[in-house]
Amino acid sequence: MPTSPEGFERRIDGLKRELVAQGGRVLALLETAFDAFLTRDGLKASGVEGADSEIDAADVDIERAAVALLTDATREGAHLEARQLRHILTIVKVNNELERVADVGVAIAACVPRLPAAPGVFPPTLRVMTNSVLGIVRDSNLAVDHTDARMARVVLQSEDAVAAFKAALLRNAEEQIAAGKMAVEFAFNVHELATRCEDIADHCTNIAEQILYLATGTIMRHMEGHWVEIPPAGT
Repeated sequence: MPTSPEGFERRIDGLKRELVAQGGRVLALLETAFDAFLTRDGLKASGVEGADSEIDAADVDIERAAVALLTDATREGAHLEARQLRHILTIVKVNNELERVADVGVAIAACVPRLPAAPGVFPPTLRVMTNSVLGIVRDSNLAVDHTDARMARVVLQSEDAVAAFKAALLRNAEEQIAAGKMAVEFAFNVHELATRCEDIADHCTNIAEQILYLATGTIMRHMEGHWVEIPPAGT
């Protein structure tokens, strides 16, 4: 493996390309899982597990490649810049978040077999919510690809929109149950998907925090319902 300064830089760039490709696989898995849930398509849901196996394998490959890069740098006494070290560590952390997002997609697909037992029509807002979450995943991957602080901030602000969607869906479900227009079991399914969407958005904000730190040195903290930026030391 190349161990020159230029060689290490090429390896880091290669790792990032693999990470972005992983983000694309995770996005495709979520698209399938959401569609399977909302259309109650058991056959489509069954394909999610196979997609997750590919993601799990890539997750391991990316982590091993990152460890190998650091091992080679240590063995050769190579001088990796602080920027390069941060980039490698960010890749490892984002890789872990993407694997967890895929796990949420698997959990969504696993709900599909029980859906036909709960008759009802999913509220249109639920489809809008899932599309919004797919957009957040797509934006977080773009932020990774371009080390884009602006896009990372967009992802952070999107978390509030997902929480608002969930609150609106749950209020509507309560009203529908009270009016006798929605079965409690069906409302549980709406709550399940809304909660999973919130989980995905949370993982994406973790990714956005890492990209902001990599791009600007800024540390983000969520306090009292809004994001606070802590500037880099010395600024």
